[in-house]
Amino acid sequence: MRYLWVFGIVLTVTLSCVKNGNIHVDELKKGSFKTTLEDKETVSYAMRNDSIQIEDFNGIKDTFNIKWIDQFEYVLVKRHPKTMLDSTPFHVKITGIKNNTYTFSAYYKGSNFKQKGKAEKLAE
Repeated sequence: MRYLWVFGIVLTVTLSCVKNGNIHVDELKKGSFKTTLEDKETVSYAMRNDSIQIEDFNGIKDTFNIKWIDQFEYVLVKRHPKTMLDSTPFHVKITGIKNNTYTFSAYYKGSNFKQKGKAEKLAE
């Protein structure tokens, strides 16, 4: 009986992580990602854990503190800002999840500037 209970828990956790072939939102907090903006020309790569994101854009690496507001929204702030814009929080809202990708909209706090794009999870 005890083994059946443990098997049930393991099965429930496994099924909650994979739904219709989609990654679970909790799986977006860690791993390697390829991000492509709406223009399809701007591409960056990032590695993140639940509190830090290291991003590589055109050979330039930046480290961000990442704070998850809820399962579908997080805020990035550069760890070592060099300008006022660098120290401005960048809010990212996950708008959809399909297979191993998610779509997002993002903006700088207090700005009308908005970006949309897609991030593909490459590895854990």
